[in-house]
Amino acid sequence: MVDYPDKPIELTDANFDENVKKYHLLIVDNWAPWCPPCMMLAPVIDSLAKKYAGKMVFGKLNVDENKKIAQKFEVMSIPTLLVMKNGKLVDRIVGAMPESLLEKRLKSFL
Repeated sequence: MVDYPDKPIELTDANFDENVKKYHLLIVDNWAPWCPPCMMLAPVIDSLAKKYAGKMVFGKLNVDENKKIAQKFEVMSIPTLLVMKNGKLVDRIVGAMPESLLEKRLKSFL
């Protein structure tokens, strides 16, 4: 049985593939500490991680420290959310948005 955390997990170049395989629905928040829109999105991600624990997992990937994954998925601006379902990229959401809009978009993958 896979444990689904109720808060975002830290993703790195080293553990990315393992977590994509582990969780059938992984939302990857590409961010950096100097990015104001990323900071605005952080509490939204925290809230959704609690609300959807057991259904989807949220992960945070610091693009300054983990350039390999950001380059692989051609992340050009942050925040960018990568929606990974069953090991494949199924959606890309660029920019911060209100929780209600983001939740509506992500619920379509359940």
